[in-house]
Amino acid sequence: MSSQAVFVLFNGMAQGMAFFLVAAGLTWVFGILKILNLAHGAFFMLGAYIAYSVGGAWPASIWTFLAVALVAAAAVGVLGYLTDVLVLRRLRNVDYHYALIATFGLMLFCEGVAKAIWGTDYFAVMPPPEVDRAIVVGGSYISVYTLFVIGTGLVLYAALEIVMHRTWAGKIMRAVSNDPWMAGTVGINVPLVLMLSVVASFVLAGFAGGVLVPNQALSPHVGASFVLYAFMAVVIGGLGSIRGTFLACILLGIVESANATFMAQYGGIAIYILLAVALVWKPNGFFPAQGTT
Repeated sequence: MSSQAVFVLFNGMAQGMAFFLVAAGLTWVFGILKILNLAHGAFFMLGAYIAYSVGGAWPASIWTFLAVALVAAAAVGVLGYLTDVLVLRRLRNVDYHYALIATFGLMLFCEGVAKAIWGTDYFAVMPPPEVDRAIVVGGSYISVYTLFVIGTGLVLYAALEIVMHRTWAGKIMRAVSNDPWMAGTVGINVPLVLMLSVVASFVLAGFAGGVLVPNQALSPHVGASFVLYAFMAVVIGGLGSIRGTFLACILLGIVESANATFMAQYGGIAIYILLAVALVWKPNGFFPAQGTT
C-alpha cells in the first residue's frame, strides 16, 4: 500500500470519526424526538469554548484533556436541559416547522453569546502531550492525535450501540420513539425519557466540542462546517439511525480525504457528488430507522 493511500485512509477515518462525534447527538435526538436540531453545531461550539476556558490552550495530560471534555459535556448537558424546558418541550405537539425555526433562532442566539463572552478572535488549543507527535505507518507520517480521534469515535459508537440494543434504557427509548402513547399506557414516563434524550444529545455535542477543540481554530463559527457534514451523514445513513450515520461518516471522511489528496483543485466536489448519488440511490438512507436503530 502506498504512503498516499495510507495517509488517505487514516486521515479519512479521523475526519469520519470527527464527523460522527458531532453527528451522534444530532441523529440521537432525531431518532427519539423527530427533531432536526439546527442549533446542534452551536452547542458543539459552546462545548469547545468551555473546554478552552477550563483547560486552557495547553492541556497538561491526556487525562486532564478527557476530564475537561467531560466537564464541557456536562455543562452543555445543563444547557440542553434548559433548552428542553424553555423551547423544545413547548414544540413537541406542533408542526415540525416551528421546531426548525426555533432551533435556527437558538443557533443565532448561541453564536451571539459566544461573541459576547469570548469575542471574535481565533484561539488555538494544542493536543495533549501524549498525542502531540507523529508516527510512521506504511511510509506516511500519521499524527497520534489522529489515532486518538479515531479511537474515541469507535468507542463512542460501540457505547451507543450497546445502550440502544443491549440495555433496558435503549428498549424504553425505542418504544417511546415508535409509539409514545402506547409507551405511556404501559407505565413509561414518556416526558422524562424525552427530556433525558434531549440532554443526552447535548452532552454528546459538548463532549465532541471538548475532544475536537485541538482539531481546528476556535471561533464562534467553528460548528458550521462540522454540522454540515453531520447533517450529510444523518441524511445518507438514514434519519435517526446511529449505525447508518456511523458508516456514512466513515464514507464521507474517506471521500473528503481522497478528494483533498488526489483532486485538490476540485476542493470538496466529491463529497457533494457522493451526497447526490446517495440520495438518488437510497433516498431514505442506507439504514432507514424504525424509530431509533
